[in-house]
Amino acid sequence: MTDIEIANSVKMEEIGKIAKKLDIDELDLELYGRYKAKVNLDSNSLKKKGKLVLVTAINPTPAGEGKTTISIGLADALSRRGVKTALALREPSLGPVFGVKGGAAGGGWAQVVPMEDINLHFTGDLHAITAANNLIAALLDNSIMQGNPLNIDPRTITWKRCMDMNDRQLRAIISGLGGKSNGTPREDGFQITAASEIMATCCLASSMADLKERLARLILARTYDGKLVKLSDIKGVGAVAILLKDAIKPNLVQTLEKTPAFVHLGPFANIAHGCNSVIATKTALSLADVVVTEAGFGADLGAEKFIDIKCRLSGLSPDAIVLVASVRALKYHGGVKKDELGEENVEALIKGLRNLEKHIENIQSVWKRPVTVAINHFTLDTQAETVAIKDFCNSKGINVSFADVWAKGGEGGLELADSVISLLKNDVEPVSFTYSDDITLKAKLESVAKKIYGASSVEFAPGVITKLKKAEEEGYGSYPVCIAKTQYSLSDDQKKLGRPEGFTLHIRDVRVSAGAGFLVAYAGDIMTMPGLSKVPAANGMDISDSGTITGLF
Repeated sequence: MTDIEIANSVKMEEIGKIAKKLDIDELDLELYGRYKAKVNLDSNSLKKKGKLVLVTAINPTPAGEGKTTISIGLADALSRRGVKTALALREPSLGPVFGVKGGAAGGGWAQVVPMEDINLHFTGDLHAITAANNLIAALLDNSIMQGNPLNIDPRTITWKRCMDMNDRQLRAIISGLGGKSNGTPREDGFQITAASEIMATCCLASSMADLKERLARLILARTYDGKLVKLSDIKGVGAVAILLKDAIKPNLVQTLEKTPAFVHLGPFANIAHGCNSVIATKTALSLADVVVTEAGFGADLGAEKFIDIKCRLSGLSPDAIVLVASVRALKYHGGVKKDELGEENVEALIKGLRNLEKHIENIQSVWKRPVTVAINHFTLDTQAETVAIKDFCNSKGINVSFADVWAKGGEGGLELADSVISLLKNDVEPVSFTYSDDITLKAKLESVAKKIYGASSVEFAPGVITKLKKAEEEGYGSYPVCIAKTQYSLSDDQKKLGRPEGFTLHIRDVRVSAGAGFLVAYAGDIMTMPGLSKVPAANGMDISDSGTITGLF
């Protein structure tokens, strides 16, 4: 059965019954049909009740390693063990759904539902962010058109338009053509909605008041004399906030096994922090005894940003970390080609365990978190390969669990759930950060590169040091840093697999995301508007006269 066939074979509970599992009053629900709702709780009244479990992973193969599926299966397994559990996950973007990557609702018997809605328009959050982003672009260009009272230099505009679709044709364009009445001709471009700074800003906002403060400081351009132009300068804060009034409220849905799930927002995991919203996570923690959440990509990107950005700016702290590994990813890091990952190769797997080792060291030694390893089972994995991973973890004194949640749902995650429960019995100190707030931006970048990636040095392209000093002079020196690099390697070279050592990380550019509250450093060319593949997933999709969707997965 396909994922969509499995999802459609299970009868869902009305969302009001799911809400009752978390003691949510129906008056606090804003219904979107029978099976999904916005939860409208006063953010100031949210008090931490539960413990937070972060699911992250080793560096993945290009196909991904199933963090979302493991997160969902773990939550269902915890529920089976009688734990009052909730999920807190990101929303999928439409672009990857119609491209190659697919959605982000899990897979097999570990899914959040209604999966068609979640993977498509859902409650309209991404459309609201798209509209808000493009309102800012329109207001900015209109200010230039209407006499340019702010003295904006069009050559310095950094604010791009966006849309929630993969469309490479719009990456770099010329806008404002057709004569004086059509605006000022200039270089322009689009990024996908998940890459918009509005997305990252909404995810880190703790309330509407906080969101408006963040929106006010969004950097759009500079004047001809070099001064920053912010959203507050073009008087757009109130209008943009209106468009986002519902989008900042978390969405409540359910898993196939009826575990409550908050699925809310989702910024890029490269140029942003790649986590669901702070509001959704805190709402879940105020209602459940254990909350399972996820960070994007491998632990060097996802977990690092979850901790050094999301936790630092919100006061959150994971009580335990689940590190997902798969046989095929470890073989990939051991040098096996992608099309040969289905063949048994214990020798290559053992070589690839160096990648797992580095992530364990980061979690334990840098962030000082208890960790358990989850072996995400794939059909072609062999017993010898699985035993090799378990032997390695046992030699390191690390809990390791076999997880077959794709095929068995929560039942396949019971061993993992028991491991997590044992970790949560012990209270832990708040998470340790990779660096402190009071060192320079340059030093923060070097700390992440050397401590987390294992780099021996960091090389800055011409002009980057000047930009870092300028950012500090303009008041952004205390910001955390967000390094955008390949997810496939600990280094900035995706071909350097396993645990590379003695390498140099190359920072080619930096940019302040003032609304989100961090500085982005680019280690390589990071694409913010994906394109479609030669045969996109969209080509195989259809809907029947009765409304049945096929080909979504």
